[in-house]
Amino acid sequence: MQTTLILLKPDCVQRGLCGRTIDRFERKGLKIVAAKLVQVTEELARRHYAEHEGKPFFDRLLRFITATPVWALAIRGPEAVTVCRNLIGATDGKQAAPGTLRGDFGISKSTNLVHGSDSPQSAEREVALWFDASELHDWDRTLESWIDP
Repeated sequence: MQTTLILLKPDCVQRGLCGRTIDRFERKGLKIVAAKLVQVTEELARRHYAEHEGKPFFDRLLRFITATPVWALAIRGPEAVTVCRNLIGATDGKQAAPGTLRGDFGISKSTNLVHGSDSPQSAEREVALWFDASELHDWDRTLESWIDP
């Protein structure tokens, strides 16, 4: 089982799409093991997006992610990183496939609703950045016996 970080970004929160977005992950069979509403500080934003520092869009990215609270979720399941990325869709909503979150609800590349870790290594780093170990809750549900890993 993998655990990955999902952020419902300010545009997702402002547009009232959080419930519909979370529903997609749950209907896929993934399990939420941590969730919290976070007003992102500049320090956390800089740490999260450190690989983009120095790029032309970095300051705009920091302003965007700190503009309003975001929902931070730790989601667990078989190959959760890949499964979540497929549900989210291409970075640019104009190019994302219909049926994906960005394909159905997004039209921008910079305000693209959802962040999902892009690799198991990134997921491990990002989950630890956003959640203390004590905030992650492993729990059993009967549905898991109906999902073939």
